[in-house]
Amino acid sequence: MMPSIFGENLFDEFFDFPFDRSFFDGRDPLYGKHAKNLMKTDVRETDTGYELDIDLPGFKKDEINASVENGYLTVSAAKGLDKDETDRKGRYIRKERYAGQCSRSFYVGEGVTEADIHGKFENGILTLSFPKKEQKQIEQKKYIAIEG
Repeated sequence: MMPSIFGENLFDEFFDFPFDRSFFDGRDPLYGKHAKNLMKTDVRETDTGYELDIDLPGFKKDEINASVENGYLTVSAAKGLDKDETDRKGRYIRKERYAGQCSRSFYVGEGVTEADIHGKFENGILTLSFPKKEQKQIEQKKYIAIEG
C-alpha cells in the first residue's frame, strides 16, 4: 500500500463528494474520525477512593476544566488554533487541525465536592482522585403480617 500525504487512506478525499460524509461516519472537526479515541478513561478503585486517568493528548493544562455539580464530575477541554492562513514557508495544502471542545461527565456521588477532588496533568494524561463517601443506608422495607 502506498502512503498518502492527503490522509490516512488514499481514497479519503475521493469519496467525500457529493455529500459531507462526516454526518454519516461520525467525524469530529477537532480530531477527525479518531474523535472516538479522545478522552479515553480508566477508572480505578482503591481502598480509600477512586482514580480517573483521562487521555487528553495535545491539550495544555490551561485548556482543561473540571467541575462538580449535582453529584457529577464534568471534565471539558477546549482547543483554539490561530486562524492565520499564511505560512512563512508557503501555502497550506491541507489543514487537519481545528479548534473545538470536548467534555465528559462521571457520576461521583452527591457528597463529593470540589475540595475532595485532586488533579494532576502530566504527559497528556489528566489524573483525578477523590475519596469514597459513605452512602446512606437504604431502609429495608418491613412488612406487616396480616392474619386471616
